[in-house]
Formats: sequence, C-alpha cells, structure tokens
Amino acid sequence: MTINKKHVIKLLEEIAVYLELKGENPYRITAYRRAAQALEQDDHSLDEIDDFTKIKGIGERTAAIIDDYLENSESETLQQLQQEVPQGLVPLLDLPGLGGKKLSKLYQELKVTDAATLKEALESGEVEKLEGFGKKSAEKMLKALEDADSRPERLPLAMMLPLAEKIEKYLQSCQTFDRYSIAGSMRRMKETVKDLDFIIASSDPAKTRDELLEYSEIKDIVASGETKVSIVVDAGYEVGVDFRIVAPHEFASTLQHFTGSKDHNVTLRQMAKEKNEKISEYGIENNETGEVQTFESEKEIYEHFGLHYIPPEVRENYGELDKFKEPVRLLETSDIRGDLHMHSTWSDGAQSIKQMAEQSKDKGYQYIAITDHSKYLRVANGLNENRLRKQREEIDKVNSSMKDFHIFAGIEMDILPDASLDFEEEFLKEMDFVIASIHSSFSQSQDKIMKRLETALECPYVHMIAHPTGRLIGRRKGYDVDVNKLITKAKETGTILELNANPNRLDLNYEWLMKAQEEGVDIAINTDAHSYPMLDHMTIGAATARRGWLRKETVINTWTTKQLMKKFGIAK
Repeated sequence: MTINKKHVIKLLEEIAVYLELKGENPYRITAYRRAAQALEQDDHSLDEIDDFTKIKGIGERTAAIIDDYLENSESETLQQLQQEVPQGLVPLLDLPGLGGKKLSKLYQELKVTDAATLKEALESGEVEKLEGFGKKSAEKMLKALEDADSRPERLPLAMMLPLAEKIEKYLQSCQTFDRYSIAGSMRRMKETVKDLDFIIASSDPAKTRDELLEYSEIKDIVASGETKVSIVVDAGYEVGVDFRIVAPHEFASTLQHFTGSKDHNVTLRQMAKEKNEKISEYGIENNETGEVQTFESEKEIYEHFGLHYIPPEVRENYGELDKFKEPVRLLETSDIRGDLHMHSTWSDGAQSIKQMAEQSKDKGYQYIAITDHSKYLRVANGLNENRLRKQREEIDKVNSSMKDFHIFAGIEMDILPDASLDFEEEFLKEMDFVIASIHSSFSQSQDKIMKRLETALECPYVHMIAHPTGRLIGRRKGYDVDVNKLITKAKETGTILELNANPNRLDLNYEWLMKAQEEGVDIAINTDAHSYPMLDHMTIGAATARRGWLRKETVINTWTTKQLMKKFGIAK
C-alpha cells in the first residue's frame, strides 16, 4: 500500500479514538486530533513535507509516530492500543449518538465491550441511569443495534466490489483454468448486490473444484460438486459466492445466462421459441433436430438472433432487445477525456495539484478540474477567496509545466441552508469551472431544497450541480429533491448535471440519467476523487452511464479541451 496524507490523518484520528476509549488524559487525546487537523489543513502532500514538526500543531512525539508509520507501513503505537482495547468496542462508534466519550463511559462503568454486552446493558436499564444518557438515547441505541443485526438481503455495490476484486485476484492465480468471468447483478453493475456469481471454463472440473476450495477466506462450504461450488465468505458480513464450472465450449452461453437479468432472458427465450429453438445455459437447441449450438462469445449469441451485442449493464428488459436490432453506440470508459470533480491537499484531498494532474495525464486524460471545497465546509478545510486566488497561481504554474494537458481552476461551492451561495457572483467570475453542491441541512422540506438548487441553477457562473440528490446507497436517502423539476430547470439554464462515479453515490442514478438525456441535459461523469485510487471509479461511472443508456455526445467530459473552454466561457 502506498501511504498518502489521508492514511496518516486516519492513523492520528484512530489513536485519539483508542485513547478516548481507554479514558486517557484529554490533553493527550486533543494533541492527536489537533495534529490530524493541522495535517488536513496543510496544503502540501506527504512527499513535500520534510519535517512534520514544522507544521503548527504537530509536536515531536506525534511527528515520531508519523515517521514510524511512513517507514514501516504500520504504527506500533496504534497496534499497542488495539491490544489494550476490546476489539468489539470500536464498531459501536458507528451507532448514531455514540461518540468516543460516551462509549468510554459505558466501557469503564458498565464493562460494555461489544454489541452483545451493550444490548444487555440497554435492556437491563443500566445505560439510561448513567449521567449523559437518559431513556430516549438508550431507546435509540437499542433500535440502532437491532437494525444493525438485520443484514439487508442486498448490499451496496461499494461494499461488494472490494470482495469481488479480492476473489478475482485469487482466480487469476489459479492453475487449473484460464477463463473466468463474474456474472449476475455485479456484472450488470446494479447498485445493490445479493451474492456473487462466477463462471469458470475448465477442462478438468474436479481439479478446479479442489483449487476453488483452497480459497483462504471460506467460512462455510454449501456445495462442492464438479459443476458448482458454493461457499460463504466473511468480509465483515456474510456473502454467498457461487462458482459454476463449465466446459470451455459452453462458457459464453453460461455467462450470458447467469448474467441475466431474468426478464432479459425471458424475452430472449421467446425470441428463440419463435425460431423453433430453446436457449439455455448450455447453448441453443434446435427443437427439430435436438442439436445444441454453442458459441465462442456472447456477441455471437446475440448475432444468432439478428441483434448487435448488448452490453451487460443494459440487460434489464427495458427495450434493449428491440433497440439493438440496429447498432447502438453507448458510452465507453475510453471515450472519457478528463475528470471535472476532484480534490487536492488544498482542502481534504490526499495529493497535490501537480500529483493529481500527472496521475490523470498518465491515465490518458487531456484535462482535469481541481474543485476543492468552499469556505462553508470548514470540516473539509474549505477555501476562501484569498486561498482560491493563491491556488489559481499554483494551477497556472503547473499548467505552464505540462504539455498537452490542461487544469481548469474550479471550486465545489456549497449551496447554503438559507438558499444563498458561498461566494458572490463577482468572485465566481474569476473561476474557470464552478460546481454547486448541497452538503448540509438534508432534512429541509422539498420546497426549501428546491429553492437552494434553483438559486444555483439560475446563477450564470454555476456550471454544474454535483451529486444532485445527496444519496449514499444503503446508508442515506439524500435530501428531498424533485428530480423532474431539477432536470427541467437544468435544461432551461444550460446547467450540467453530474453522475458522481463514487460507488457509494452513483448520483444521478441510471433512471434519472435516462430522463436527463431525453430532455437534452448535459451530463458530466466525475469521480469526486480525494486520492489516486478514487480516480479509477471512472470505470464504475461509465458502467452506470451505460445502464442509463448514455451516449458519448451527452457526456461533456468526452469533449475536447477547446470545446469545454467554449462551454465554460473561457477565452483562449
């Protein structure tokens, strides 16, 4: 793992949490939190800092802990604290209303060490007797515990992706087969996923079965045949994983079948019936001769029915089996020429402007927009007018040093709870690219939310509305927005709407993307990256765009730098 600034900040905050749970000296706890904040507010990336004690708020002891972490990729201090504090305590911090101080009190006075002991203490009435708690807060905690116990049937894509990638890494190392693919709703990139399905082509299914059962993360084996291996893995939550083992010549048919969706396959079966054929996971059977035809690729399967290849993301029976009788060109990741929403060390990002630019250029991009947070978002070290002007100087400097690449000087500006904007229009004129976002007061009425969004949409210097509904999949519904009205207003004002590619967001979702494209609204697919790895979320954004049937011309970051400059009103 390459350690970045975000990792160090997280380390300092974790140490502070463990010290708090232990009931340590408040001044010591504050020292680590102050150091984390100081590092967050410093504009430099890690490799630009030669001495952490030069940063106001970081003392020699804390600097030594940081240096140890950077040198060894682990912290002896944190490891020691983790041994001293019961492991079951830390997850309880995720419960609403239960911070470090309160949890420490429960630990010290009621010997609460995990969810089970907390539940006992709540049900016995001991918690509500403690100073600072009370009956209502105890009831809320008990409900939150019960909710946490009931795992939803489907989990957010963002939770399942790391597990899928981990399993794929293991499959790549396997020796008994060469060809495999993920299938099911994960391959269709649905927002939530129930379990994971993999199709494996093997000429020696018995050996493949045995190799699959060597996977180190298996918690339970459900089935272990030569055609199907079903396991349960523990990734902090139990997930079922099915491996279907087929002969190499059956691979394409099985992959198409188990990718689904069910409704897509039902319609395809009807098309086969009309040709006096039967389609299954093994191939296409002629009802008269009984001969089964197999295929080298899914493309050949669709061609058999007079169709062009249908990408997995659109196999939802939304009319694709009619539409793809003609060639349909949906957006591909390779069409993307830049990323117009990302953060640097000037606010709450992990890397410097130059580092984000160089990394983006290495990905083949022609441009990016640096869009750090605005002054209202103090928790993210938001920038005021003076700091943005200084940042512009830095952007100009980096631009002059890079060939065939351009950085737009942008800002992610907060739309304030009172429906005003975080900057005056006179200042916004100075920016190349202005994003407007809601980060606060999510519980406001729809009228108030829409008034806030309309203020931004009507501002002539706002180019884009970011993550327009504010949702976090499986965690937060977002604010109460009339998306139909938002799309109509965006069309009227020529404002871009974002598809935020972060797998926790995917906002706008694919259904609203369809509507926006129908209305002729421009879309930008952005990663909202706060570090290098998040730039890779663009592939997830492109997949969601295909689910929404987005064409290349709808997405503005497929445009050239000159075209964007014209769109943003930048003279060049």
